[in-house]
Amino acid sequence: MRVRLLLIRFLRPNGKVHFLEKLDRDSSILDVGCGNNSPYQVKSVVPHSTYTGLDIGDYNQTKPNRADRYILTSPDEFAREVGKFNEEFDAVISSHNLEHCNDRYATFLAMLRATRVGGRMYVAFPSERSVSFPHRAGTLNYFDDSTHKDAPPDFDRLLKMSLENGFEVLFATRGNQSWLLRLIGLLSEPISRYKKKVLHGTWEYYGFESIIILKRVRLGSHRLQ
Repeated sequence: MRVRLLLIRFLRPNGKVHFLEKLDRDSSILDVGCGNNSPYQVKSVVPHSTYTGLDIGDYNQTKPNRADRYILTSPDEFAREVGKFNEEFDAVISSHNLEHCNDRYATFLAMLRATRVGGRMYVAFPSERSVSFPHRAGTLNYFDDSTHKDAPPDFDRLLKMSLENGFEVLFATRGNQSWLLRLIGLLSEPISRYKKKVLHGTWEYYGFESIIILKRVRLGSHRLQ
């Protein structure tokens, strides 16, 4: 597992694993939308952290669930459930969750509020440009995933909300393209196109994923913009 995590960090600078490895060992972490074995992965990277996972169901949890708190709620109550936390966490992470939320901006505001001063946030979601990408199994075009709501999250609106609520931007990209995975995606693109399937590096070749990394430097207005 450790070798795999090192490889992920190398291939995906500014990705989720890279973000987690920079946290203090005893950090309190809120994982908003914690499917796909995220409790297991996060605790593997930061084993001494206090981990709270929140989701609407046990989505693809095939590994042991190592969460300290594991909260399941309904889609309609999701933003309100996140909003119960007030300046409680050293880190808040959300990897490809906002695009599934009934009220993505209320959820994002609640995430901002849940982060204490000095704490950090990691948010990843599909690029606004993905609506024009080719359709492929594994989701390359935003609308390939029928559970995606409306259009992709508004990158500029999320940044504006962050700044107005006491955060500074540590890293932000509209379309993440780490150089090595982008090269892999370039080499595998003919196969991906032929099979109509996302392969390793396809997302980076197209810049499918938007990433925002934030640090809270002061208390903010807590207004939904």
